[in-house]
Amino acid sequence: MSTENNKVRIAAVGDIHVRETDKGKWTDFFKEVSNRADVLIIAGDLTDTGDEGEAQVLAEELKACTIPVLGVLGNHDYEKGRHKLIRQILQNNQMTILDGEALVVHGVGFAGVKGFGGGFDKHMLSMFGEGAMKAFVQEAVDEALHLDRALARLDQEHEHIRKIAVMHYAPIQATVVGESEQIFPFLGSSRLAEPLSRRNVVAAFHGHAHVGTLEGETSGGVKVYNVAKPILMKAGYAQGFFLLEV
Repeated sequence: MSTENNKVRIAAVGDIHVRETDKGKWTDFFKEVSNRADVLIIAGDLTDTGDEGEAQVLAEELKACTIPVLGVLGNHDYEKGRHKLIRQILQNNQMTILDGEALVVHGVGFAGVKGFGGGFDKHMLSMFGEGAMKAFVQEAVDEALHLDRALARLDQEHEHIRKIAVMHYAPIQATVVGESEQIFPFLGSSRLAEPLSRRNVVAAFHGHAHVGTLEGETSGGVKVYNVAKPILMKAGYAQGFFLLEV
């Protein structure tokens, strides 16, 4: 671990979409991350089709990683309804999946949720109308509450801890800009941003918006990074991960 001023190097990537044909593809990636960072975040869409066979491939590839790995599930990981099995496979193989939970690594607190859609700012969907619409909005509300509780737990148990939030869906509009505006409501929700500022989070990472924007910030000044792998590659991160020192 970097010892200069007690700094911790956090590597982050999202949307790696591991396939069953990817055996051996990620070994060098995980070795390089281990050399450059103290902890690795994977911000959802760990698998390509939500199949447990893909999770098994990722689990094998993770054996090349010698630093703590944590992350959240994404919408692709839910595709076949096997998300609980995917989580179990990865948790049994070196990776911690956060779903409304918090974890302290090298003195930094990480809180994670999948998140959900619902839109941003004045265009955010409200809980009004048909039951299906209310259920859609309620999912985003619940995810924001789970994130807030996880961050609150870090504050209660660790005074003055540096906090990082991890999610798959975006908490702000700025990091999905580049995608078609018509699908903004399905890429994230401003409801996820409120806990970030109130709980004094250092930074937040997400994925999901493959042609969005790398960096933005909440109205409260919290830095937000869209670390979807296609975004990082387009921005020139040839190693395939974003690196933040906190």
